[in-house]
Order: sequence, then C-alpha cells, then structure tokens
Amino acid sequence: MSKRIQAKYKIDRRMGENIWGRPKSPVNRREYGPGQHGQRRKGKLSDFGIQLRAKQKLKGYYGSITEKQFRRVYDEASRMRGDTSENIIGLLERRLDAVVYRAKFVPTVYAARQFVSHGHVKVNGQRVTVPSYRVKVGDVIEIKEASRQLAIVLEASQSAEREVPDYVDVDHNKMVAKYMRVPQLGDVPYAVMMEPNLVVEFYSR
Repeated sequence: MSKRIQAKYKIDRRMGENIWGRPKSPVNRREYGPGQHGQRRKGKLSDFGIQLRAKQKLKGYYGSITEKQFRRVYDEASRMRGDTSENIIGLLERRLDAVVYRAKFVPTVYAARQFVSHGHVKVNGQRVTVPSYRVKVGDVIEIKEASRQLAIVLEASQSAEREVPDYVDVDHNKMVAKYMRVPQLGDVPYAVMMEPNLVVEFYSR
C-alpha cells in the first residue's frame, strides 16, 4: 500500500506554494499557512530555514519519501561526478514512481507510488512493485495489459493538466513509455522553482 505520512495538500499549505500545480490545491484559495495563526506567521526565515524549506519542498514533491531515503539520495549524488544538485534531480527522476507520473499514466505522484506497489507496472517485461526502483536509460516501462483500461489511467493520459517531458517517450495507445535520458534540473517540469543547491547546503552544513 501507499505509505502516505501526511495529507498531500498540507505540504502545499505549509510551503505556501502549489508545488504540483494542481487546480485543487488549497493554496489557490488561501495563500497563507495552515492553523489559526497561519495568516500572521510570515516571519523572515534564517539561512537554515530557507535551506530546510527547500529540502522539505523537494522531498514532499516526490510523495512519501522518508528522510532516511532522501538523505541516501543526497549521499549518493555527492559521491557521483559532476554537480551534486543536478545529480540529486537526476536520481529522483529515475525513480519508477516518478517516471510513471511523468508519463501521465496516473494523475499524481502519490497515485504513482500506489500504482507501482499494487503491481500494475512492468519494466522491460518484468513486473516491478518497488516505487523507488531505479530506472536506467533505455528501459521500457509499461502498464500491464489487465490494468490499461482502469479509469485512473485513462483520465490521466487524456488530461491536459500537464505535458510529458521530452526525456520520457510515451505511446498512450499502447500504454508504454521509454526512458530516454537522465534530465537536468532545467528539463524537469516542476510547477514551482526547486532549489537543489540549497538542499546540498542543508546537508553539507
């Protein structure tokens, strides 16, 4: 089952941003924070607070990633060659649930996690039930035949709410996607500005 630790829109309210760009987000109606003091809590953030918020926003965007998992992503990114902040984005975008979401097979990141863990997705012909499974360039991701007519899949694939990025090649008639390349930060269609450089600063303190 999907392990949702908290209501997804609470993250939007806490950040004061519609991080998935969804029309249902409460931030579209109320830009202030949650709780009875939400409208008054607009204090200036410290450097640590800014870094923490950037980390919580990026971590929250990818669904129910635990702090331990997210820290592991940072540790791995810092050991790789190149820019650590770009490496973090590349690793997060290689998660199977993220690819299923990007391919518009499901409407939300949370639905993608549940969809994978319930066994609806195959990678290179093999069923994979681990949402954090690391997809490689050239991998073929498909929805198993018995699941292709599910309402959630048909609605998501036909939705005009978001576009499929160019690093995922999708055929919605066959419900098959191919992972073309690992994206850079600028390639990823985030609805709000993500700042992985601040995440690096947070963890490297």
